[in-house]
Amino acid sequence: MADAAGGTPEQGGLFASSKGLLGTGVKLLHNRLELLGVELAEERVRLISLLAYGAAAFLCIAAGLIFLAILLTVMLWENNRLLALGVFSALFLGAGGVSLALAMSRARAGSKLFSGSLAELRKDRDALSARDGGGPL
Repeated sequence: MADAAGGTPEQGGLFASSKGLLGTGVKLLHNRLELLGVELAEERVRLISLLAYGAAAFLCIAAGLIFLAILLTVMLWENNRLLALGVFSALFLGAGGVSLALAMSRARAGSKLFSGSLAELRKDRDALSARDGGGPL
């Protein structure tokens, strides 16, 4: 005679049904965790490439702007050197302020990390609640 924990596969009933449900739940959870891992890896790659390209762009543009400012200041050295230095200082400070404001707004906006996983979990919840009679989980 087999007990409830060691029943044979031929036996139907509550044990087989709950075992099948548990197996399905574990598979579902495994798939969702794999999806979370993939999304994390994709976000990490995206952030690393964003930082690398951003740093390269920042260095190139900063060097170009500095050399342009020096060139124009030297060209205007005899007549309007203080005006040239003041204008370039204002431009650089203004560009820095705008960049800071954009960075802060993007930081406040947040990330869409795990949005795919959350959408799939919502679909799973809706499918389960529709199958169980529409009650909330």
